[in-house]
Amino acid sequence: MNDKILRMSRRHYLTATGATALVLGLGSSRDAAAQAVTIRQGYQTNIWGMPTYYLMKSGALEKRGLKTEDFAVPSGNLTMQQMVARQVDLGTYAGPSLILGHDKGGLVAIAQIETVGKTGALVVRKDLGITKIEDLKGKKIANQVGSSIGNIFVDQVCPSNGLKKGDYQEVRMDVNNMLAALASKTVDAMINIEPYNAIAEADGLGTIIVNLEKYDNVPVFMAATPDFVEKHPEAVVNYLKAWLDVAKDFKDNPKKVSDVIYAFFASKGYTMSPQTFATAMGRIDVAPGFPQGLEPYMQKHAEVLLAEKKISAIPDWKKALRPDFMDKARVGS
Repeated sequence: MNDKILRMSRRHYLTATGATALVLGLGSSRDAAAQAVTIRQGYQTNIWGMPTYYLMKSGALEKRGLKTEDFAVPSGNLTMQQMVARQVDLGTYAGPSLILGHDKGGLVAIAQIETVGKTGALVVRKDLGITKIEDLKGKKIANQVGSSIGNIFVDQVCPSNGLKKGDYQEVRMDVNNMLAALASKTVDAMINIEPYNAIAEADGLGTIIVNLEKYDNVPVFMAATPDFVEKHPEAVVNYLKAWLDVAKDFKDNPKKVSDVIYAFFASKGYTMSPQTFATAMGRIDVAPGFPQGLEPYMQKHAEVLLAEKKISAIPDWKKALRPDFMDKARVGS
């Protein structure tokens, strides 16, 4: 069974999208300014990052006169760290990572791209026969510490189910190494995301005993460095226009989207049937925008992080959440 589970490389890799600025012939200084920008795009190589991967492969950015230099990492909290270090301009991750990034480096949300609560789950080794979280006392649980799902699991799921820190052994590892650890019985459970959870179920390795959606629907934001939005506001608007373009593919041409993303995982050595992949993709909801009512949700997460002394202060949401760029992108898109 282990032969079916190949580790994805942990090194950061760059792939050129082949994007070239199109000569639109409009002659506008605003278009010229946007075309002159190369976006350093971060994305995670799990299902949360695949809408961004599709965006880069769709041709939508080129049509908007944008270039990208792409930075792939195992999870979004690593992209956030790259952005704090100003190595990357844009990237996606969930609310807790955005709050941390804003506190450490002034990062701002320019859009909500997707909701992924269904994609995060606690998966227990099937042979253990465990069906309740409280029965994991003394067990080894794989967790990518610092990730949004890791924070939600530790801060919300465990306390709600009578499991506190110290009751279990936390094994720190990247999400893309957890399947192999589960198969080799190095760990007893994992807090992971798609497509790894669907693969674990399909291959008979593990059983999902709790889905994170019960506790958090997990909106995933496209974040930007304050430097980038200040220097290139027109590029940000054109970038979001490209997102609105590809949103139509997710809604009207899901097979086209699925084929591109399936090919990505196949190229990395993961073997899964179309049915398994469809299960994984069915747990993500892609709808680029900036919905109302985000502040109370973010405030709740910020209060937890502040209590744990992970941030220095509750963010000023008018600075951390920037719906104005999406408002402009919707005009004439």
